[in-house]
Amino acid sequence: MSLPVASKLTLMLSVLHRLEEMRRREQWPRPRIMAYQQASLRRLRDHAYMRSPFYQKFHRGLFDCPLSELPVLTKAMMMEHFDEIVTDRQVRLEDVRAHVHSSDDNARFLNRYRVAATSGSSGQPGFFLYDDEEWTSILASFARGQEWAGQRLSLTRRRRMASVASISPWHVSSQVAQSAKSWWIPAIRLAASEPLPDIVRQLNGWQPDVLVAYASMSRILAEEQLAGRLHIQPEFVYTSSEVLTAETRRRVKEAWGREPFNEYGATETANIAAERSDCRRLHVYEDMVILEAVDEQYRPVPPGEYGAKVLVTSLFSRTQPLIRYEINDSVRLVKEECPSGRSFTVLESIQGRVEDILHLPACKGGRVAVQPLVFNRVMDVAPVSGWQVVQEEDDSLTVLLSGLRNDLVDQTLIDALTGSLSDQGAAVPGIRVRRVEAIPKAPSGKAPLIKARRTLSSENMPVNGSGGSA
Repeated sequence: MSLPVASKLTLMLSVLHRLEEMRRREQWPRPRIMAYQQASLRRLRDHAYMRSPFYQKFHRGLFDCPLSELPVLTKAMMMEHFDEIVTDRQVRLEDVRAHVHSSDDNARFLNRYRVAATSGSSGQPGFFLYDDEEWTSILASFARGQEWAGQRLSLTRRRRMASVASISPWHVSSQVAQSAKSWWIPAIRLAASEPLPDIVRQLNGWQPDVLVAYASMSRILAEEQLAGRLHIQPEFVYTSSEVLTAETRRRVKEAWGREPFNEYGATETANIAAERSDCRRLHVYEDMVILEAVDEQYRPVPPGEYGAKVLVTSLFSRTQPLIRYEINDSVRLVKEECPSGRSFTVLESIQGRVEDILHLPACKGGRVAVQPLVFNRVMDVAPVSGWQVVQEEDDSLTVLLSGLRNDLVDQTLIDALTGSLSDQGAAVPGIRVRRVEAIPKAPSGKAPLIKARRTLSSENMPVNGSGGSA
Protein backbone atom coordinates (compact mmCIF):
# COMPACT_ATOMS: atom_id res chain seq x y z
CA MET A 1 0.00 0.00 0.00
CA SER A 2 1.69 3.20 -1.16
CA LEU A 3 1.22 6.41 0.78
CA PRO A 4 0.33 9.71 -0.95
CA VAL A 5 3.20 12.15 -1.42
CA ALA A 6 1.92 14.43 1.36
CA SER A 7 1.74 11.49 3.77
CA LYS A 8 5.25 10.41 2.78
CA LEU A 9 6.52 13.91 3.52
CA THR A 10 4.77 13.95 6.89
CA LEU A 11 6.27 10.57 7.75
CA MET A 12 9.71 11.69 6.65
CA LEU A 13 9.50 14.82 8.82
CA SER A 14 8.41 12.72 11.81
CA VAL A 15 11.39 10.42 11.32
CA LEU A 16 13.76 13.38 11.00
CA HIS A 17 12.39 14.80 14.25
CA ARG A 18 12.87 11.45 16.02
CA LEU A 19 16.40 11.23 14.63
CA GLU A 20 17.21 14.66 16.03
CA GLU A 21 16.09 13.49 19.47
CA MET A 22 18.34 10.44 19.10
CA ARG A 23 21.33 12.57 18.08
CA ARG A 24 21.01 14.64 21.24
CA ARG A 25 20.98 11.52 23.40
CA GLU A 26 24.10 10.21 21.65
CA GLN A 27 26.02 13.16 23.10
CA TRP A 28 25.01 12.40 26.67
CA PRO A 29 27.47 10.94 29.20
CA ARG A 30 26.78 7.34 30.17
CA PRO A 31 25.16 8.07 33.58
CA ARG A 32 22.56 10.25 31.86
CA ILE A 33 21.86 7.57 29.23
CA MET A 34 21.39 4.96 31.95
CA ALA A 35 19.03 7.28 33.85
CA TYR A 36 17.03 7.85 30.66
CA GLN A 37 16.94 4.11 30.03
CA GLN A 38 15.63 3.36 33.51
CA ALA A 39 12.97 6.09 33.27
CA SER A 40 11.87 4.68 29.89
CA LEU A 41 11.73 1.18 31.37
CA ARG A 42 9.56 2.42 34.23
CA ARG A 43 7.13 4.03 31.78
CA LEU A 44 7.02 0.83 29.72
CA ARG A 45 6.32 -1.34 32.74
CA ASP A 46 3.65 1.02 34.10
CA HIS A 47 1.92 0.97 30.70
CA ALA A 48 2.07 -2.84 30.53
CA TYR A 49 0.78 -3.25 34.09
CA MET A 50 -2.12 -0.91 33.40
CA ARG A 51 -3.21 -2.25 30.01
CA SER A 52 -1.94 -5.83 29.56
CA PRO A 53 -3.78 -8.59 31.47
CA PHE A 54 -0.87 -10.92 30.74
CA TYR A 55 1.77 -8.75 32.41
CA GLN A 56 -0.55 -8.08 35.33
CA LYS A 57 -0.34 -11.82 36.06
CA PHE A 58 3.13 -12.58 34.69
CA HIS A 59 4.81 -9.96 36.90
CA ARG A 60 2.45 -10.22 39.86
CA GLY A 61 4.39 -9.49 43.05
CA LEU A 62 7.33 -8.22 40.98
CA PHE A 63 6.06 -4.81 39.89
CA ASP A 64 8.86 -2.97 41.71
CA CYS A 65 11.59 -5.58 41.26
CA PRO A 66 14.67 -4.93 39.09
CA LEU A 67 14.48 -6.00 35.46
CA SER A 68 16.95 -8.83 36.08
CA GLU A 69 14.49 -10.49 38.49
CA LEU A 70 11.59 -10.59 36.03
CA PRO A 71 10.67 -13.79 34.19
CA VAL A 72 11.66 -14.36 30.56
CA LEU A 73 9.13 -14.04 27.75
CA THR A 74 9.61 -16.58 24.94
CA LYS A 75 8.10 -16.37 21.47
CA ALA A 76 5.99 -19.48 22.13
CA MET A 77 4.66 -17.91 25.32
CA MET A 78 3.94 -14.64 23.56
CA MET A 79 1.95 -16.31 20.78
CA GLU A 80 0.05 -18.50 23.24
CA HIS A 81 -1.01 -15.43 25.25
CA PHE A 82 -1.09 -12.92 22.39
CA ASP A 83 -4.61 -11.59 23.12
CA GLU A 84 -3.72 -10.88 26.76
CA ILE A 85 -0.29 -9.38 26.01
CA VAL A 86 -1.45 -6.70 23.58
CA THR A 87 -2.70 -3.50 25.19
CA ASP A 88 -5.55 -2.88 22.75
CA ARG A 89 -8.50 -5.04 23.78
CA GLN A 90 -9.88 -4.96 20.21
CA VAL A 91 -6.89 -6.95 18.92
CA ARG A 92 -7.27 -10.71 18.56
CA LEU A 93 -4.67 -13.08 17.16
CA GLU A 94 -7.17 -14.92 14.97
CA ASP A 95 -8.11 -11.60 13.35
CA VAL A 96 -4.45 -10.69 12.83
CA ARG A 97 -3.84 -14.04 11.14
CA ALA A 98 -6.91 -13.60 8.95
CA HIS A 99 -5.74 -10.10 8.02
CA VAL A 100 -2.31 -11.36 6.96
CA HIS A 101 -3.73 -14.26 4.96
CA SER A 102 -6.41 -12.21 3.20
CA SER A 103 -4.55 -8.97 2.48
CA ASP A 104 -1.77 -8.71 -0.08
CA ASP A 105 -1.32 -4.94 -0.13
CA ASN A 106 0.08 -4.53 3.37
CA ALA A 107 -3.04 -2.73 4.57
CA ARG A 108 -3.09 -1.72 8.22
CA PHE A 109 -4.83 -3.98 10.68
CA LEU A 110 -7.90 -2.22 12.16
CA ASN A 111 -6.72 0.76 10.08
CA ARG A 112 -4.22 1.50 12.86
CA TYR A 113 -1.50 -1.11 13.09
CA ARG A 114 1.24 -2.30 10.81
CA VAL A 115 1.73 -6.04 11.10
CA ALA A 116 5.12 -7.73 10.78
CA ALA A 117 5.56 -11.47 10.80
CA THR A 118 8.54 -13.72 11.36
CA SER A 119 9.08 -16.65 9.03
CA GLY A 120 8.76 -19.30 11.70
CA SER A 121 12.07 -20.88 10.66
CA SER A 122 12.76 -21.64 14.31
CA GLY A 123 9.47 -23.54 14.54
CA GLN A 124 7.17 -20.79 15.79
CA PRO A 125 6.03 -17.89 13.57
CA GLY A 126 5.31 -14.64 15.34
CA PHE A 127 3.16 -11.57 14.67
CA PHE A 128 4.06 -8.08 15.86
CA LEU A 129 1.96 -4.91 15.77
CA TYR A 130 3.10 -1.28 15.62
CA ASP A 131 1.11 1.93 15.76
CA ASP A 132 2.28 5.14 14.08
CA GLU A 133 4.46 6.26 17.00
CA GLU A 134 6.16 2.90 17.25
CA TRP A 135 6.63 2.73 13.48
CA THR A 136 8.31 6.14 13.50
CA SER A 137 10.76 4.80 16.07
CA ILE A 138 11.42 1.72 13.93
CA LEU A 139 12.10 3.80 10.82
CA ALA A 140 14.34 6.11 12.83
CA SER A 141 16.29 3.11 14.17
CA PHE A 142 17.13 2.03 10.62
CA ALA A 143 17.93 5.61 9.59
CA ARG A 144 20.24 5.94 12.60
CA GLY A 145 22.24 2.91 11.42
CA GLN A 146 22.71 4.52 8.02
CA GLU A 147 23.55 7.85 9.59
CA TRP A 148 26.23 6.23 11.74
CA ALA A 149 27.73 4.88 8.53
CA GLY A 150 27.92 8.40 7.11
CA GLN A 151 24.70 8.36 5.07
CA ARG A 152 22.62 11.12 6.61
CA LEU A 153 18.91 11.22 5.77
CA SER A 154 18.17 14.35 3.75
CA LEU A 155 15.26 15.93 1.89
CA THR A 156 17.67 17.44 -0.63
CA ARG A 157 19.80 14.44 -1.62
CA ARG A 158 18.45 11.49 -3.60
CA ARG A 159 20.06 8.06 -3.26
CA ARG A 160 18.91 5.04 -5.21
CA MET A 161 18.60 1.99 -3.01
CA ALA A 162 18.52 -1.72 -3.80
CA SER A 163 17.73 -4.43 -1.27
CA VAL A 164 18.41 -8.14 -1.82
CA ALA A 165 16.63 -10.03 0.94
CA SER A 166 13.10 -11.24 1.65
CA ILE A 167 10.32 -9.62 -0.36
CA SER A 168 7.49 -10.96 1.80
CA PRO A 169 5.12 -8.01 2.33
CA TRP A 170 4.94 -8.93 6.01
CA HIS A 171 8.69 -8.95 6.59
CA VAL A 172 9.65 -5.89 8.64
CA SER A 173 12.43 -4.90 6.23
CA SER A 174 9.96 -4.98 3.33
CA GLN A 175 7.66 -2.64 5.18
CA VAL A 176 10.51 -0.32 6.14
CA ALA A 177 11.60 -0.22 2.51
CA GLN A 178 8.04 0.52 1.40
CA SER A 179 7.72 3.33 3.94
CA ALA A 180 11.08 4.83 2.94
CA LYS A 181 10.49 4.52 -0.80
CA SER A 182 9.87 8.02 -2.14
CA TRP A 183 11.24 10.75 -4.36
CA TRP A 184 14.15 11.02 -1.91
CA ILE A 185 14.83 7.29 -1.78
CA PRO A 186 13.82 5.54 -5.02
CA ALA A 187 14.25 1.83 -4.34
CA ILE A 188 13.89 -1.68 -5.68
CA ARG A 189 13.61 -4.80 -3.59
CA LEU A 190 14.85 -8.09 -5.00
CA ALA A 191 14.26 -11.55 -3.57
CA ALA A 192 17.51 -13.15 -2.46
CA SER A 193 15.98 -16.44 -3.56
CA GLU A 194 15.81 -15.32 -7.22
CA PRO A 195 18.28 -16.84 -9.69
CA LEU A 196 21.57 -15.00 -9.40
CA PRO A 197 21.72 -13.92 -13.10
CA ASP A 198 18.34 -12.21 -12.69
CA ILE A 199 19.52 -10.35 -9.57
CA VAL A 200 22.69 -9.23 -11.36
CA ARG A 201 20.74 -8.06 -14.41
CA GLN A 202 18.34 -5.98 -12.32
CA LEU A 203 21.09 -4.43 -10.22
CA ASN A 204 23.03 -3.51 -13.36
CA GLY A 205 19.93 -1.80 -14.69
CA TRP A 206 19.14 0.01 -11.44
CA GLN A 207 22.67 1.17 -10.51
CA PRO A 208 22.05 1.65 -6.78
CA ASP A 209 23.88 4.17 -4.61
CA VAL A 210 23.03 2.02 -1.57
CA LEU A 211 23.01 -1.78 -1.44
CA VAL A 212 21.36 -3.66 1.44
CA ALA A 213 21.67 -7.45 1.51
CA TYR A 214 21.93 -10.53 3.64
CA ALA A 215 25.57 -11.06 4.60
CA SER A 216 25.85 -14.22 2.47
CA MET A 217 24.32 -12.43 -0.52
CA SER A 218 26.68 -9.47 -0.18
CA ARG A 219 29.61 -11.86 -0.58
CA ILE A 220 28.03 -13.53 -3.60
CA LEU A 221 27.39 -10.14 -5.22
CA ALA A 222 30.95 -9.03 -4.45
CA GLU A 223 32.22 -12.12 -6.26
CA GLU A 224 29.99 -11.28 -9.24
CA GLN A 225 31.44 -7.75 -9.29
CA LEU A 226 35.01 -9.06 -9.14
CA ALA A 227 34.25 -11.56 -11.91
CA GLY A 228 33.06 -8.74 -14.17
CA ARG A 229 29.41 -9.76 -14.41
CA LEU A 230 28.03 -7.18 -11.96
CA HIS A 231 28.79 -3.52 -12.74
CA ILE A 232 27.58 -1.32 -9.88
CA GLN A 233 29.33 1.20 -7.65
CA PRO A 234 27.36 1.61 -4.42
CA GLU A 235 28.56 4.27 -1.99
CA PHE A 236 27.31 2.21 0.94
CA VAL A 237 26.78 -1.52 1.51
CA TYR A 238 24.79 -2.71 4.54
CA THR A 239 24.50 -6.28 5.79
CA SER A 240 22.19 -7.87 8.34
CA SER A 241 20.27 -11.04 9.28
CA GLU A 242 23.33 -13.33 9.10
CA VAL A 243 26.83 -13.50 10.56
CA LEU A 244 29.15 -11.10 8.73
CA THR A 245 32.51 -12.88 8.50
CA ALA A 246 35.92 -11.28 8.09
CA GLU A 247 36.34 -12.74 4.61
CA THR A 248 32.99 -11.34 3.48
CA ARG A 249 34.12 -7.93 4.70
CA ARG A 250 37.34 -8.26 2.75
CA ARG A 251 35.68 -9.36 -0.49
CA VAL A 252 33.08 -6.57 -0.33
CA LYS A 253 35.83 -4.02 0.19
CA GLU A 254 37.81 -5.51 -2.70
CA ALA A 255 34.73 -5.26 -4.93
CA TRP A 256 33.55 -1.75 -4.04
CA GLY A 257 36.34 -0.03 -2.17
CA ARG A 258 34.61 0.09 1.24
CA GLU A 259 33.82 -2.46 3.89
CA PRO A 260 30.13 -3.20 4.48
CA PHE A 261 28.41 -1.73 7.51
CA ASN A 262 26.91 -4.37 9.75
CA GLU A 263 23.59 -3.96 11.53
CA TYR A 264 22.01 -6.20 14.16
CA GLY A 265 18.27 -6.27 14.63
CA ALA A 266 15.12 -8.35 14.70
CA THR A 267 11.54 -8.17 13.49
CA GLU A 268 10.44 -7.75 17.09
CA THR A 269 12.68 -4.80 17.90
CA ALA A 270 13.92 -3.21 14.64
CA ASN A 271 17.61 -2.30 14.84
CA ILE A 272 19.33 -3.20 18.10
CA ALA A 273 22.87 -2.15 17.19
CA ALA A 274 24.77 -0.73 14.24
CA GLU A 275 28.35 0.00 13.23
CA ARG A 276 29.76 3.50 13.40
CA SER A 277 32.11 4.75 10.70
CA ASP A 278 34.47 6.38 13.22
CA CYS A 279 35.31 3.13 15.03
CA ARG A 280 33.81 0.29 12.97
CA ARG A 281 32.19 -1.26 16.02
CA LEU A 282 28.57 -2.22 16.70
CA HIS A 283 27.01 0.10 19.29
CA VAL A 284 23.83 -0.98 21.09
CA TYR A 285 20.88 1.46 20.89
CA GLU A 286 20.64 1.67 24.66
CA ASP A 287 18.18 4.55 24.51
CA MET A 288 15.74 2.29 22.61
CA VAL A 289 16.40 -1.23 23.91
CA ILE A 290 17.90 -3.02 26.88
CA LEU A 291 20.01 -5.97 25.78
CA GLU A 292 21.06 -8.75 28.16
CA ALA A 293 23.48 -11.51 27.14
CA VAL A 294 22.64 -14.59 29.22
CA ASP A 295 23.52 -18.28 29.46
CA GLU A 296 21.16 -21.24 29.02
CA GLN A 297 19.75 -20.67 32.53
CA TYR A 298 19.22 -16.94 31.81
CA ARG A 299 22.08 -15.90 34.08
CA PRO A 300 24.03 -12.86 32.89
CA VAL A 301 27.35 -13.61 31.21
CA PRO A 302 30.21 -11.19 31.86
CA PRO A 303 31.47 -8.85 29.12
CA GLY A 304 34.03 -10.58 26.93
CA GLU A 305 32.18 -13.92 26.94
CA TYR A 306 29.56 -15.25 24.55
CA GLY A 307 26.07 -15.76 25.90
CA ALA A 308 23.72 -18.53 24.82
CA LYS A 309 20.79 -16.18 24.27
CA VAL A 310 19.82 -12.53 24.20
CA LEU A 311 17.04 -10.98 26.25
CA VAL A 312 15.76 -7.74 24.81
CA THR A 313 13.40 -5.17 26.28
CA SER A 314 11.98 -2.78 23.69
CA LEU A 315 11.62 0.58 25.42
CA PHE A 316 9.38 2.10 22.74
CA SER A 317 6.89 -0.79 22.44
CA ARG A 318 3.41 -0.08 23.73
CA THR A 319 0.94 -2.03 21.59
CA GLN A 320 2.74 -5.33 22.24
CA PRO A 321 5.13 -4.79 25.15
CA LEU A 322 8.29 -6.89 25.00
CA ILE A 323 9.98 -7.17 28.40
CA ARG A 324 12.92 -9.60 28.65
CA TYR A 325 11.95 -11.19 25.35
CA GLU A 326 14.15 -14.14 24.38
CA ILE A 327 16.08 -14.18 21.08
CA ASN A 328 18.22 -17.22 20.32
CA ASP A 329 21.35 -15.31 19.35
CA SER A 330 24.83 -15.72 20.80
CA VAL A 331 26.58 -12.37 21.25
CA ARG A 332 29.56 -10.97 23.13
CA LEU A 333 29.68 -7.51 24.70
CA VAL A 334 32.97 -5.71 25.26
CA LYS A 335 34.70 -5.26 28.59
CA GLU A 336 35.88 -1.69 28.03
CA GLU A 337 34.49 1.56 26.66
CA CYS A 338 34.86 2.28 22.97
CA PRO A 339 37.96 4.35 22.11
CA SER A 340 35.69 6.63 20.08
CA GLY A 341 34.32 7.97 23.36
CA ARG A 342 30.72 6.98 22.57
CA SER A 343 28.70 6.09 25.65
CA PHE A 344 26.66 3.25 24.19
CA THR A 345 27.80 -0.32 24.95
CA VAL A 346 29.72 -2.04 22.18
CA LEU A 347 28.50 -5.39 20.86
CA GLU A 348 31.85 -6.95 20.01
CA SER A 349 30.78 -10.05 18.12
CA ILE A 350 27.78 -12.05 16.92
CA GLN A 351 28.44 -15.71 16.27
CA GLY A 352 24.97 -16.72 15.16
CA ARG A 353 21.83 -18.29 16.50
CA VAL A 354 21.58 -21.18 18.94
CA GLU A 355 20.34 -23.19 15.96
CA ASP A 356 23.80 -22.68 14.36
CA ILE A 357 25.53 -24.64 17.15
CA LEU A 358 26.26 -28.23 16.15
CA HIS A 359 26.14 -30.95 18.81
CA LEU A 360 28.72 -33.54 17.78
CA PRO A 361 30.05 -36.79 19.33
CA ALA A 362 32.66 -36.06 21.97
CA CYS A 363 36.04 -37.78 22.18
CA LYS A 364 35.34 -38.77 25.79
CA GLY A 365 31.77 -39.91 25.22
CA GLY A 366 28.51 -38.03 25.14
CA ARG A 367 28.21 -34.97 22.95
CA VAL A 368 29.88 -31.58 22.74
CA ALA A 369 28.45 -28.30 21.47
CA VAL A 370 30.62 -26.70 18.78
CA GLN A 371 30.13 -22.99 18.24
CA PRO A 372 29.87 -21.50 14.71
CA LEU A 373 33.14 -19.58 15.04
CA VAL A 374 35.02 -22.90 15.19
CA PHE A 375 33.95 -23.49 11.60
CA ASN A 376 34.21 -19.83 10.57
CA ARG A 377 37.93 -19.72 11.43
CA VAL A 378 38.70 -22.52 8.99
CA MET A 379 36.14 -21.95 6.26
CA ASP A 380 36.38 -18.18 6.01
CA VAL A 381 39.90 -18.32 4.58
CA ALA A 382 39.05 -20.93 1.95
CA PRO A 383 39.26 -19.50 -1.61
CA VAL A 384 35.52 -19.82 -2.32
CA SER A 385 32.59 -17.46 -2.82
CA GLY A 386 30.28 -19.49 -0.58
CA TRP A 387 30.30 -22.36 1.89
CA GLN A 388 28.00 -24.30 4.16
CA VAL A 389 28.69 -26.99 6.78
CA VAL A 390 25.89 -29.54 7.11
CA GLN A 391 25.59 -32.05 9.95
CA GLU A 392 24.05 -35.24 8.56
CA GLU A 393 21.81 -37.73 10.35
CA ASP A 394 24.81 -39.97 11.16
CA ASP A 395 26.75 -37.00 12.61
CA SER A 396 29.13 -36.81 9.67
CA LEU A 397 29.71 -33.40 8.11
CA THR A 398 29.20 -32.40 4.49
CA VAL A 399 31.01 -29.24 3.43
CA LEU A 400 29.47 -27.50 0.42
CA LEU A 401 31.72 -25.16 -1.57
CA SER A 402 30.78 -22.85 -4.42
CA GLY A 403 32.78 -20.47 -6.61
CA LEU A 404 36.27 -21.83 -6.00
CA ARG A 405 38.81 -19.19 -7.00
CA ASN A 406 42.04 -21.20 -6.71
CA ASP A 407 43.07 -24.83 -6.58
CA LEU A 408 41.87 -26.24 -3.31
CA VAL A 409 42.81 -29.71 -2.14
CA ASP A 410 39.79 -31.21 -0.39
CA GLN A 411 41.93 -33.19 2.04
CA THR A 412 43.71 -30.03 3.20
CA LEU A 413 40.38 -28.52 4.18
CA ILE A 414 39.23 -31.77 5.81
CA ASP A 415 42.43 -31.96 7.85
CA ALA A 416 42.06 -28.37 9.02
CA LEU A 417 38.45 -28.94 10.12
CA THR A 418 39.32 -32.24 11.82
CA GLY A 419 42.11 -30.59 13.80
CA SER A 420 39.94 -27.63 14.79
CA LEU A 421 37.12 -29.91 15.93
CA SER A 422 39.54 -32.15 17.86
CA ASP A 423 40.69 -29.06 19.76
CA GLN A 424 37.08 -28.67 20.89
CA GLY A 425 36.88 -32.28 22.07
CA ALA A 426 34.73 -33.43 19.14
CA ALA A 427 35.18 -36.71 17.26
CA VAL A 428 33.45 -36.47 13.88
CA PRO A 429 32.63 -39.77 12.10
CA GLY A 430 33.61 -38.30 8.74
CA ILE A 431 33.91 -35.13 6.68
CA ARG A 432 33.34 -34.93 2.95
CA VAL A 433 33.58 -32.01 0.55
CA ARG A 434 31.07 -31.34 -2.21
CA ARG A 435 31.54 -28.69 -4.87
CA VAL A 436 28.24 -27.14 -5.90
CA GLU A 437 27.18 -24.41 -8.31
CA ALA A 438 25.44 -22.44 -5.55
CA ILE A 439 24.87 -22.84 -1.82
CA PRO A 440 21.25 -23.94 -1.17
CA LYS A 441 19.07 -21.15 0.20
CA ALA A 442 16.15 -21.16 2.57
CA PRO A 443 12.79 -19.92 1.21
CA SER A 444 13.64 -16.45 2.57
CA GLY A 445 16.78 -16.38 0.43
CA LYS A 446 19.21 -16.75 3.32
CA ALA A 447 22.10 -19.17 2.88
CA PRO A 448 23.00 -20.32 6.43
CA LEU A 449 26.66 -21.11 7.06
CA ILE A 450 25.84 -23.91 9.52
CA LYS A 451 22.99 -26.35 9.13
CA ALA A 452 21.92 -29.48 11.01
CA ARG A 453 19.83 -32.17 9.40
CA ARG A 454 20.07 -34.13 12.64
CA THR A 455 17.36 -33.61 15.28
CA LEU A 456 18.59 -33.97 18.84
CA SER A 457 16.51 -35.85 21.36
CA SER A 458 16.82 -34.97 25.03
CA GLU A 459 19.10 -37.93 25.74
CA ASN A 460 21.49 -36.75 23.03
CA MET A 461 21.96 -33.25 24.36
CA PRO A 462 25.55 -32.27 25.17
CA VAL A 463 27.01 -33.25 28.52
CA ASN A 464 30.56 -31.99 28.13
CA GLY A 465 30.10 -28.23 28.22
CA SER A 466 30.09 -25.69 25.47
CA GLY A 467 32.86 -27.16 23.40
CA GLY A 468 34.80 -23.93 23.47
CA SER A 469 33.40 -20.65 22.26
CA ALA A 470 35.85 -18.25 20.73
